[in-house]
Amino acid sequence: MSLYTITGAQLAFGHVALLDHADFSLEAGERVGLIGRNGAGKSSLLKIVADLSKPDDGLVTRQQGLTSVYVPQEPEFDTDDTVFDAVAAGLTHARALLDEYDAVANGLADEPEGQEHDSLMSRMNTLQSALDHADAWNWSTRVSTTLQQIGLNGEARVGSLSGGMQKRVALARALVVQPDVLLLDEPTNHLDFEGIRWLEDLLVSLRAGLLFITHDRAFLDRVATRIVELDRGRLLSYPGNFTAYQTRKAQQLEVEQVESAKFDKLLAQEEVWIRKGVEARRTRSVGRIARLEQMRTERAERRNVLGNVKLDVGQGEKSGKIVAELTDVTKRYGSRTVVDNFTATVMRGDKIGFVGPNGAGKTTLLKLILGELPADEGTVRVGTNLQVAYFDQMRAQLDLDKSLSDTISPGSEWVEVNGQKKHVMSYLGDFLFAPERARSPVKSLSGGERNRLLLARLFARPANVLVLDEPTNDLDIPTLELLEELLTEYDGTVLLVSHDRAFLDNVATSVIASEGAGKWREYVGGFTDWQIQRDRSQQMAQEAQKEVAKEASKDGGAAASRNTQQRAAKLSFKEQRELEALPAQIAGLEAEQKTIAAQLEDGSIFTRDAAEGTRLTARYAAIDDELLAAMERWEELESRRK
Repeated sequence: MSLYTITGAQLAFGHVALLDHADFSLEAGERVGLIGRNGAGKSSLLKIVADLSKPDDGLVTRQQGLTSVYVPQEPEFDTDDTVFDAVAAGLTHARALLDEYDAVANGLADEPEGQEHDSLMSRMNTLQSALDHADAWNWSTRVSTTLQQIGLNGEARVGSLSGGMQKRVALARALVVQPDVLLLDEPTNHLDFEGIRWLEDLLVSLRAGLLFITHDRAFLDRVATRIVELDRGRLLSYPGNFTAYQTRKAQQLEVEQVESAKFDKLLAQEEVWIRKGVEARRTRSVGRIARLEQMRTERAERRNVLGNVKLDVGQGEKSGKIVAELTDVTKRYGSRTVVDNFTATVMRGDKIGFVGPNGAGKTTLLKLILGELPADEGTVRVGTNLQVAYFDQMRAQLDLDKSLSDTISPGSEWVEVNGQKKHVMSYLGDFLFAPERARSPVKSLSGGERNRLLLARLFARPANVLVLDEPTNDLDIPTLELLEELLTEYDGTVLLVSHDRAFLDNVATSVIASEGAGKWREYVGGFTDWQIQRDRSQQMAQEAQKEVAKEASKDGGAAASRNTQQRAAKLSFKEQRELEALPAQIAGLEAEQKTIAAQLEDGSIFTRDAAEGTRLTARYAAIDDELLAAMERWEELESRRK
């Protein structure tokens, strides 16, 4: 039996049907990922399931005694509360039962007999059953156990915690209830990579039914056992994770397109028939006319697939070849070193992702690169002709009282993008804002819509360096994919802070990662490439330590161990020369591969000289192996030098 069922639900916001005779069910142990466009009604559906709101029409059924807990995108707390009190607030009902039980017990002591005594005794029995059912006797232990499982300090003040840690407190407050159904709205917001991985492990191990909204595709792949898409008022179910959904969705859209084309063709034929001359009118059938009227109604009611956002960024003049050059840069805040002896060069066209725990100093490092923050030690050389455009994570750049059109183009009805003038209404339409909303205030927008508006404003201004701080928060998946495509084709430089692993994989050409204690290191490739290289480096370091310990054991004594460590840590003269030559060797291989790619690109070489085409193809593949070997050797020698 389903834990929860919705049948024929209808919900409208103004003239837009968010739910149009929608059906939904949740089985025990299921983990359902709810996806859909911004503004499609996902949060509204989640609140209906949480019993915080009702549909306009339709039947909602749930198992008797079902406990469900809803965690919103931005949980609210009393910032003066301790973490223990904030989590214990999830057990308000259980604690209220316990308080009443104590009051009844005291009343019984004052009324040893009589009618009042019997009434109190009956109430006590009822309360005892309710307390047993809610497992409320040991509520304090439950809170302490939950805090320990989630890694929270119960004595800390909620107001002193980061956004990511407050998200953990909200989850702890939900989990301490031991719900049958857990409802999460954008649970990965404000979490760093370690926090997201921790949450994935936690949710996969839960026995409760789970319904969650997220646009994090990697998270959906790991956690979801079923994807439900809210599409044009309907709820469509796809078994499996997000990757399986993508395959099935593409097939479904193809079928839908073919069926719609057939329907439209038949409707056009019927319209021609009904307008024919006198002879045709004599042979009209009442049934055929009725069918035509029904088809007209169906066509009017058919809601086509929503259009995609049309993204285009205003290209500024080219910056200098070198955007920034940092040499032995150190930055401290008091006694804490945020950046320690960091050296890097950012070239025009680089797309760099910055990764690390919340509070590691990603924003500080970005400001150092752009010359907005002075270094305490070392030198920062900023390139020439930089036109920088910022995407602010907290959306502080938006004036909530301004209209959408004034936000995009203050005092004018026109926007200029890449030398072409466009009316602000049309430009807002490119970002899926209807003309009637152009005069609406920013505060009327949802979180995802505000992100879209900020992107619209960002891309309306010419720039050759884009600084994007968590641009993917609240964006729907189709818009995310289009943003990825735009940034990949963008000629300028992109500096990107994001916790969206798929986004980093698809956009970043290199990653600058926090290694702890103010140490930062650059890795080639995206998020997955960084993880592979980091894990390989850690594995090599562990093997080197084992080898040192092994040698020390053979030689015997601490002195021999120290000598062995010194020998292992230092490079020979030959190895030092090899390390110095490797960057040039890697660059040469990459340049050769790029040249070959240009020769093979249009395929004409196989027509002119098939043997040469085959040779170049084989050489291109061989360079991949040589590059991997050279990079691994560089990693090995570099780790031993430090």
